[in-house]
Amino acid sequence: MDQNNKEEKIPRIHGTLRAHSIELPEVIWKAPGMIVLGRRIKSLLFSTDVAIIRNCNADAVLAVYPFTPQQVISDAIIKASSIPVFVGVGGGTTKGIRSANIAQDAEAQGAYGVVVNSPMSNTNIKLIKRVIDIPIVVTVIDEEEVQERLGAGATILNVANGKNTAETVRKIRKRFPNVPIIASGGKTDQSILETIEAGANAITYTPPSNAEIFSKMMAEYRNEKTKNPEITLETLDSKQDEIKLLLDILYQNH
Repeated sequence: MDQNNKEEKIPRIHGTLRAHSIELPEVIWKAPGMIVLGRRIKSLLFSTDVAIIRNCNADAVLAVYPFTPQQVISDAIIKASSIPVFVGVGGGTTKGIRSANIAQDAEAQGAYGVVVNSPMSNTNIKLIKRVIDIPIVVTVIDEEEVQERLGAGATILNVANGKNTAETVRKIRKRFPNVPIIASGGKTDQSILETIEAGANAITYTPPSNAEIFSKMMAEYRNEKTKNPEITLETLDSKQDEIKLLLDILYQNH
């Protein structure tokens, strides 16, 4: 049977209340993925917004933000998420013992891995490697630095090189055929597929913001210019009266 036909027959179950969930581009699932602590991961949502994290179909979360890492933030994200979370622990402003301590705390909180930015020194990566047992994801922008990063303790590479990401992934994959690679795939199906074919195991996806999603919803509401019907015993459900059913159940329990 043709592979495309198999994929078309996969059952898809959707809920009414979660109709606005964020679904990642289908092309991402063509990525081979990687097994991290027993979980297969092909896609990572680049976000720290817990509402978006709870309403998406990504395999994992890349929780990196442009402020010094704080344990209270990582703890909130990990607790709210139903999927594995990879937590940023510094690299630029935040470094040294502080990054190592934050990494230890992230592991204790339940993170699947920690992420360090490209400025992080190799000696700092070695220090973090000594105190945690979860993967270290190191952000790279150049294939020439990969060997030293791996030697320092990098477990997974996160390639983020803008429009040159796919080409950088291709060069790394040629030199390091077995290293796990996460990469940003861009905004189009074509750019995502190009990054996968270059050798990326998993793709990071940046979702629309809450403001963008709300703006679209409000536009739809304005165009419809309708309101939900007033709640009555008759309009709650056309098939059955849920309030009466609930009252019957409560009465029986007493």
